[in-house]
Amino acid sequence: MSKIETVLLTGKTHTTASGHNSRVNLELSSPSKGSHPEYRFADVEAHPTAEQLFAGAWSACFLGAIELAAAERKVKLPADLAVDIEVDLGKTGSAYFLQARLDVSLPGVARDAALDLVHAAHEICPYSKATRGNIDVAVNLI
Repeated sequence: MSKIETVLLTGKTHTTASGHNSRVNLELSSPSKGSHPEYRFADVEAHPTAEQLFAGAWSACFLGAIELAAAERKVKLPADLAVDIEVDLGKTGSAYFLQARLDVSLPGVARDAALDLVHAAHEICPYSKATRGNIDVAVNLI
């Protein structure tokens, strides 16, 4: 698996649980606001990037996987459970790659139990399965 040398842009999401519904927060951006000249387009309106959409879908799925793992283990989840995902698009030489960071917040859940839930969710989540071994992924309990 190749590592990114230069990050071109980052898609960020913040997902929270509300009952049985997930809420994904996407900050809209425009390629014209990117830091790389290849991504500057005149008169482009703000919209979600592909990286934001991928991160949003992954974070909602990951949150659902945490809920499944918690139900199996009979662990009560906090109301303020949150999953933050950042997906970077970058280059190494002339090749393009993705990498991701998942930050999971489980306030009030004992650290060992929270780590167990996060690891179990990473095994359950189809997006985690699809990316495993294909892109660099860091999963963190915060």
